[in-house]
Amino acid sequence: MLAVLGAGGMGALAGFLAGSFHGLPRAGAAAGAAVAVGLLVGRDAWRGRRLLKWLRGSLEGSAPRDAGFWGEVGYRIEKGLKAREHRADAERERLAQFLSAMEASPNGVLLIDAEEQIDWCNSVAALHFELQPDRDRRQRVTNLVRSPAFKAHLDAGRWQEPVVFVAPDGRTTLSVIVRPYGDGLKLVLSQDITERERHEAMRRDFVANVSHEIRSPLTVLAGFVETMATLPLGEAERQRVLALMGQQTDRMKTLVADLLTLAQLEGSPRPPPDRWVALPALVERALADARALSAGRHRIDGPAIGDVALAGSESELLSAIGNLLSNAVRYTPDGGRIGLQWVSRPDGSGAVEVVDTGLGIARDHLPRLTERFYRVDGSRSRETGGTGLGLSIVKHVMQRHGGAIDIDSTPGAGSTFRLLFPAARVRRNNRQPSAVALAAAVLQPVSGPDDATAR
Repeated sequence: MLAVLGAGGMGALAGFLAGSFHGLPRAGAAAGAAVAVGLLVGRDAWRGRRLLKWLRGSLEGSAPRDAGFWGEVGYRIEKGLKAREHRADAERERLAQFLSAMEASPNGVLLIDAEEQIDWCNSVAALHFELQPDRDRRQRVTNLVRSPAFKAHLDAGRWQEPVVFVAPDGRTTLSVIVRPYGDGLKLVLSQDITERERHEAMRRDFVANVSHEIRSPLTVLAGFVETMATLPLGEAERQRVLALMGQQTDRMKTLVADLLTLAQLEGSPRPPPDRWVALPALVERALADARALSAGRHRIDGPAIGDVALAGSESELLSAIGNLLSNAVRYTPDGGRIGLQWVSRPDGSGAVEVVDTGLGIARDHLPRLTERFYRVDGSRSRETGGTGLGLSIVKHVMQRHGGAIDIDSTPGAGSTFRLLFPAARVRRNNRQPSAVALAAAVLQPVSGPDDATAR
């Protein structure tokens, strides 16, 4: 208003002076005021139109930099828009960080809307439910995850407890938790519990097997004790019963000793990498024990190993080699051959190999041989005195020494058990003979039990 009044006053004065020359001062003043006010209003309208044109456009760039009212309005609008853009960028950044955090989650994360359609999922959820995030977005989740247990759990609306079911791949076991949030929205969290379920099953089997293994000799002992307490036995019968009781007692003692060995292996620190054990002396002790167990029923060969040393625990290494030899003795028929050999490898590592001419093992049993209490033939294992823990002990010993156990076997053609040691655990000065010579010597025809006994 001040600008209009000022412009009108200035225009009226200019018009008055110009009109005075023509004898029309009043008309000149009125015309001058009108022209001045019109010019001011036109300029103001032009500025407003420029601002309106900017507002109707993409709002890119700066607002028109005019003075006065419209310039102030444009500046304030531009400032507000930039502040809003900064807030939107910050929200997008926070959302991106949040989605990145959910993407990094080891669990599957699935966001479902009120219509049970997929809004978003991370890569783990896509793997669990066999989804494709881009393709399956806005698809109904129950049309893609065809698990009756999952659909029933989702429809029930009682989500205090997780639901467990098999994933679409048929191999993975999933534990799924559903949590509501917002207006009818749902958060689905999935976790792969396949290994946990397997460990739980192994734990249950372990407890059941231990209970069975201990209960069997206890039942026999209880029966013998009751027999000796209630029946008058002759000296010969009493001695036979006592001998059988001693066998069952030894069986329980062996089982308990193996269980304690496993517990010690699992709970103690790794063997030191700088304590060297001479392998030839270790092998001689293991071969002596195996020959005593065989009692001349097998030919047991152990070629000279040379100057080889292994870093680790002497007692554990002796236990591993001894278990392989005792298994070979137990499962090789009388007159068969058993050989032990050290094999050097070009990369500095090495292997202790135990080769036998026993019955052999079918291929489908090989992956499970090192499981606790796993037996290919349970009745035969108990007859030979095995506890079912020997190869499990061997596996733990090799893992603690940074190595592994490898098994090759063919039914009717014998077996080869290898203890693989890394180069860091092996020290030697002489090259070792090839394992081919040992295999040929062990697998050659046997002339007969007398010849094996003589050797």
